[in-house]
Amino acid sequence: MRLRNKPWADDYLRENNHIVVQEPFSMKGKWKELFNDPDHPLHLEIGSGKGQFIAGMGAQHDDVNFIGVELVKNVIVGALKKVLEAGVENVRLVNQDANDLRELFQSNEIDHIYLNFSDPWPKNRHEKRRLTFHTFLSQYEDVLVPGGEITLKTDNKGLFEYSLVSFSEYGMILEDVSVDLHAEEDPLNISTEYEQKFSAKGQPIYRCRVRFQS
Repeated sequence: MRLRNKPWADDYLRENNHIVVQEPFSMKGKWKELFNDPDHPLHLEIGSGKGQFIAGMGAQHDDVNFIGVELVKNVIVGALKKVLEAGVENVRLVNQDANDLRELFQSNEIDHIYLNFSDPWPKNRHEKRRLTFHTFLSQYEDVLVPGGEITLKTDNKGLFEYSLVSFSEYGMILEDVSVDLHAEEDPLNISTEYEQKFSAKGQPIYRCRVRFQS
């Protein structure tokens, strides 16, 4: 679906530079300095969409600092609105391509990464674009602390199964897995916009949490 252009987006993002980081590449190794409590763990969501997840996580976990990366400007403005409405001070947003996280973050700078409803890239020729392909896992391992974790949520069974194999082949440790998350009624689960949409249609939501070996 083509997104309607928002000509006011640039000004809106700049006006809220206390949340939207204007020069993110200059923050490499210094991200914790942006938060009121720099000693808190730093969690990263790749592809924040309209921000329902990261705003909700910020409200639920005031002992964690969150960074949400979203490439599409017309989408991240929605995330900014959600963060402002939630009134949370432990969330920062980045409007950038996260193709190589090592350009944004220093080694061992991130404690946890969230991959929520990433593009499944179902065709075999597009395997390298999947965010759980081994070249991406190598990036995550570099920027995460030793033993750092990844949480993956998706409605796509093919991507989920592929990711479990990819994690295993990379030598990661499976901490938790659910093939029907909403049936478990996890009270701490924060749903994304996509998650609510697919779940309402009866589509099971898959989730796993894995970690790199220390």
